[in-house]
Parts: sequence; C-alpha cells; structure tokens
Amino acid sequence: MKTLKKLLVLIFIGLLLTGCGAKDTGSDDKKAITVAASPVPHAEILEEAKKILAEQGYDLQITVFEDYVQPIEVVESEEIDCNYFAHTPYLDNYNETNGASQVVVAGIHYEPFGIYPGTKSSIADLEDGDAIAVPNDTTNEARALLLLAANGIIELPENAGLTITKNDIVKYNVDVDIVELEAAQVARVIPEVALVVLNGNYALEAGLSVGKDSIAFEAADSLAAETYVNVVAVKAGNENNEGVKALVEVLQSDAITNFINDTYDGAVVPFK
Repeated sequence: MKTLKKLLVLIFIGLLLTGCGAKDTGSDDKKAITVAASPVPHAEILEEAKKILAEQGYDLQITVFEDYVQPIEVVESEEIDCNYFAHTPYLDNYNETNGASQVVVAGIHYEPFGIYPGTKSSIADLEDGDAIAVPNDTTNEARALLLLAANGIIELPENAGLTITKNDIVKYNVDVDIVELEAAQVARVIPEVALVVLNGNYALEAGLSVGKDSIAFEAADSLAAETYVNVVAVKAGNENNEGVKALVEVLQSDAITNFINDTYDGAVVPFK
C-alpha cells in the first residue's frame, strides 16, 4: 500500500511538472514579424518597437544588414516580411534596375543632411581653394549640393531637382573645390577638408549630432526631406500582411516618435 501511495504521489508530481512546462511553452507562442534593417538608426528604433509589439502578442525578429542590397533580396525571396532601411527613390531605382517589386507601406522618418566643420568652423570662414567633401552617388550628391546652395556657397539652376551633380553648378560664390567621395568615406576626411556634407546615419556613426555639431541642415519642409523619407517596404502582394501593419502602427506611434526625438537629437526626425 505504501508503495502504491508513493507511486501515485510521483505520478501527481509528474503531471504538475508537465503542466508547468506546457504553460512556459505557451508563453512564447507569439506571432512572428520579420524585418530586415540597417544598423543605425533603423535597427535601434526597431528594438524599441519590439518591446511594444511583445505586449501586443508579436515577436519582432530583426535581421541587420550592412549593405543596401540584401535587405531587398530577402524580402523579394519572402524569407523576411519587410525591410526598413531605404527611401522610396532608392527602392524605385532598384525595382527598375533589377526587376524587383518593392512596395512602400509607410514612411517612418527622415535623416536630414547637415554641413559639418572640418578645418573651418563656419561658412563665413570659407576661402577660395577650400575643399568641401560631398557624397558621390546621385541621390546624396544632389541633396548635398542643394544644401550648399541654400546656404549661399554655390548657385544652382532654377528648379534644380534631385539628380543634379557638381557639373550643374551655375556659380561658385566662394571658389571652393567640391570633392566627391563614396558616402561612407566622407566623414573620414573631416580633418583634411574645410567642410563636409553628411546624411543622418553617417553623421551618427561618426559621433556627430545634426542638432549640436552641424553648421546648417535640411529644413523639414525641404524637397529632400519630403522625398527621402525612410520607409517600411514589402514585396508586391504582401501589403496587407497583418504583422507588417502592426509594426507600422507602432513605428508611427507617439511612443516611437518620442523615442526618436529623445535619442537622436535631430539627426533622425519622425515623419508625420
């Protein structure tokens, strides 16, 4: 009889332990959302969104890429639900060039270009022969030149758009040398040139704040700011993905707006 009682007790304990295990497994039963992103600021913003989504029953899985091709490829192959790293003109150009089908779901933020000191601390200090480093890709060079023009350093054709290069400069108000470099290299020549023009993510990576360190930066209502909003994108046909919609709602929430404003000091600006 004692043996039987002991056996029953052991069975009861086993059932309790099995029940506890089932509860723990169930606690992890969340709906997955997968997203491809650049490290800064996109992945950082997503990490904050992940906390909010967890409370809503979602598991946001973030895959970080250093380049601007793989985040599209993994979405095109449907390995990942969406990406958050680029602006619409870049995605449109990629679609046209590579036969992809990226579709914008929503705009989240923009990263204003800024003019930063190199060997000169202000625009007024510029002299003939000084060099100003700008990114050399079409999109970013145009933004840099528009910002230099807005601050009186150069003059551009009337209604200059977002495909201009330094060959389109009409007049140099100061006879500077515009040095075109790959975007990631611009910050590295700060000690060697009078000024540099950087976009938000490269400024952040260089430890620079557009609010504290830049001499001038793009206005919120500028053509560039409105055009180059960083977006969440999906493969065509997946626009109604429930998880992506939930992600966008959180990324556009007041909580994430406040996080961006508190964290990036103007280098990243929520798009509303």
